[in-house]
Amino acid sequence: MILPVSAVFACVCTILLVLLSVRVAMFRLRHKKGVGVTDNRDFEAAVRAQANLTEYAPIALILLAIGELNGVMVEWVYALGMAFVLGRFLHAWGMIQGRGGAHPARLGGILLTWLALLAMVVAVMLNVFQANY
Repeated sequence: MILPVSAVFACVCTILLVLLSVRVAMFRLRHKKGVGVTDNRDFEAAVRAQANLTEYAPIALILLAIGELNGVMVEWVYALGMAFVLGRFLHAWGMIQGRGGAHPARLGGILLTWLALLAMVVAVMLNVFQANY
């Protein structure tokens, strides 16, 4: 069985990760720092924006794929995937624009991420409990 919806969001998350990784690599080259960060807030914010995506994307993609495989309505899988991706984009943008400090996009992004994850859990669990085994 193929998972076209989950595949789309896995690809979008990968593109976002590559973009964030290129930003980190540019800072690493500029500051000649292979591991860790300097006291440059922009460098630290870039590293955390990248790392934060890698912390949240795997579980979100697993939940999307499980939901899609188990028969959660495709509209829900798309909507929750979009909410997650938008949340991750907003968080990364807010992290970079706020230089690691408070920024409305960062706050909105993490809240949207958490809501999307929790909604994925609810959708998957409701689907499991409604299944006739």
